[in-house]
Amino acid sequence: MTTTLHFHRSGPAGHHPVVLLHGGGPGASASSNFGRTVPVFAKRFDTIAVDQPGYGGSSGVPITGQYFTSSADALLGLLDDLGLDRVDLVGNSLGGGTAVRFALRHPDRAGRLLLMGPGGLSLNVFHADPTEGVKRLAAFGAPPGPTRDKLAAFLRTLVFDPALITDELIDERFRAASTPEALQAMRAMGRSFTDPERYEEGLLWRDAHRLRHEVLLVWGREDRVNPLDGALVALKLIRRARLHVFGGCGHWAHLEKFDEFNRLAIDFLEGDRP
Repeated sequence: MTTTLHFHRSGPAGHHPVVLLHGGGPGASASSNFGRTVPVFAKRFDTIAVDQPGYGGSSGVPITGQYFTSSADALLGLLDDLGLDRVDLVGNSLGGGTAVRFALRHPDRAGRLLLMGPGGLSLNVFHADPTEGVKRLAAFGAPPGPTRDKLAAFLRTLVFDPALITDELIDERFRAASTPEALQAMRAMGRSFTDPERYEEGLLWRDAHRLRHEVLLVWGREDRVNPLDGALVALKLIRRARLHVFGGCGHWAHLEKFDEFNRLAIDFLEGDRP
């Protein structure tokens, strides 16, 4: 059986498997989100960076039902194809939401969860909804249609240091986001979060109390997409949760605090297990 999800695999065969799940937004992919992370993780783990449905090499994978559920089930199929019984999950934003839904639906297949400003699990206590970042994301596809300037405005909400949003990055992401396949997938994903019949599947914080996995929540203090107060409910409800906050950091903690994040993540993933 051949899986439909595209992925990049690197690291020593037989070592502990870790799956990386990228964030959303126009032009996102495993390589765009985790291109610098994979070589570091691959020194210690069997590292699998997955293009989620609708993104990168998986842009043609259909989104059926609520996005987190659809992506989690597609991930299960990938793990079955690879013969992996249990994996740790590292998820950024949209990928964090997929990781949580996967752990809730298939608890025996998930190990530790490292979640960076996770979508769906974040519940804003003080900030208004939608946030600045979510507004910029919605504006990208709004009439009269996508533009490079709208993408650049969205990407700049993801970081504390605007120097990280280079012209090269904007051009790369805009090319990937402007294909008919990518635009169709973006519309399908948007519908999956607003469909009245499935809307509640995206409210992962309602189910957070059912998680029995070790969870490390990682947040940037200046996150303008899923603000820091969004961590409070998850921190209270998840039995085995801990929270690490990076100051001077936005939504991309794994990039803005690259070395510190890698040390934190490796320590968490390699820690003693019961």
